[in-house]
Amino acid sequence: MNFARSFISDLRLSCAPAIGFLLVGLCWGSFAGSVPDIKAAIGAGDGVFGGAMFLSALGALAAMWLAPRIEAGLGPRAMQGAALVMAVSFLLPGFATNVAFFTVAMLFASAGSGSLDVIMNTRLSGIEADSKRSLMNLNHALFSFAYAGAAINAGVLREMGFGPATVFGIVLVITLLLLPVMFHRPAPIEQDGDAKSIKLPSKLILFGGLIIMFAFLAEQATEAWSALHLERSLGGSAAQGALGPAILGLTMGVGRLSGQFVTTYVRETRALQIAGLIAALGAIIAASASDLLTAYIGFGILGLGVSVMAPMAYSAVGKRVSNQQRALVITRISVIGYMGFFVGPPLMGGLSEAFSLYVSFYAVAALLLCITIILAPMLRKQ
Repeated sequence: MNFARSFISDLRLSCAPAIGFLLVGLCWGSFAGSVPDIKAAIGAGDGVFGGAMFLSALGALAAMWLAPRIEAGLGPRAMQGAALVMAVSFLLPGFATNVAFFTVAMLFASAGSGSLDVIMNTRLSGIEADSKRSLMNLNHALFSFAYAGAAINAGVLREMGFGPATVFGIVLVITLLLLPVMFHRPAPIEQDGDAKSIKLPSKLILFGGLIIMFAFLAEQATEAWSALHLERSLGGSAAQGALGPAILGLTMGVGRLSGQFVTTYVRETRALQIAGLIAALGAIIAASASDLLTAYIGFGILGLGVSVMAPMAYSAVGKRVSNQQRALVITRISVIGYMGFFVGPPLMGGLSEAFSLYVSFYAVAALLLCITIILAPMLRKQ
């Protein structure tokens, strides 16, 4: 009962950014569930489609870097503006009939998503600092569950004969209905010169950013390569292979929700050490598995551990900086962290090509152990 009251209280406290996490999950989950139809509509193969998505990711990085200026310019309406750009832009791929149009549409969609990502994490970090409550895990859990629900919804609508335009249209309507709730005044900042004169804690940014990068790398590696590992290495069917990323998504949502209560009793940096050890153990179990069930257990354990890393790193860093520093610091660690999505594919592909997928997942385990042994303790010292 106390947990339920605490959960509701935390949701009310972080209501505005929580809607942002929800909407980002709806957009990307709807996109993931609509990829087969979108690829068919634009006539793109795997390589061309991957190249288009790579260019869109560059748009997200650029938008993240500019997010503090967007936040300063729009003030209380910053999250509303970024969410509206994101939702409208995600509607465009539903009408794409060629690769060029799709690439431009996803560039804007990723830019809106990247901007909102930084702004909502910054605002949430400020609420945490003011309230002395840990809120990151709860809000990131909302993203995970919204992503899963939206992907399932997209699949159901596709089965009913509806196209991507309808799927994204529903998300746009939901966004428009929720925009008023996203109005949020940031914590007051005492101005002391322009942004260039603000001294930033470089070591804090480095350690926090690397933790997020390794977490995103492990997450991306499991999403993209677990099905292949289950099918190619362990002889699973297509349906059995699809359970790999599905288990990851479910356990990440559960893990983040549980992390909301764990941080009530354990400080973030200590929890990061434990999570790194759990995630590494899961990667090792999955890599060394000789049957599908063992691999599923491994990916489930990996999902539970890796789920809390990014939100706890954001929380730990945000509590260690001033209101004036926070937007720039969150931007820097987000950009470093997002590099995990770029490093992951060549790392996994290169090691798999040279050795095997088993070795690739052992490498992921080694990086996760670095969080436990090196990065989390160094972050605690800052």
